Amino acid sequence: MSLASHLEELQRKHSEIEREINEAMMHPSVSDLDIVTLKRRKLALKDEIEKLKVSETRH
Repeated sequence: MSLASHLEELQRKHSEIEREINEAMMHPSVSDLDIVTLKRRKLALKDEIEKLKVSETRH
């Protein structure tokens, strides 16, 4: 998988998690812990995306 396609996949996953978070926040039955877990996953993806972008600019 090329770096560009890997970045695109990570960005797609990031957007999907953001949508899940927004949807979960609309439902009072979703626990705060579940929302925090989604937010952590989203942040981890964002960090990975940023690392790849930095490494891409170095090459």
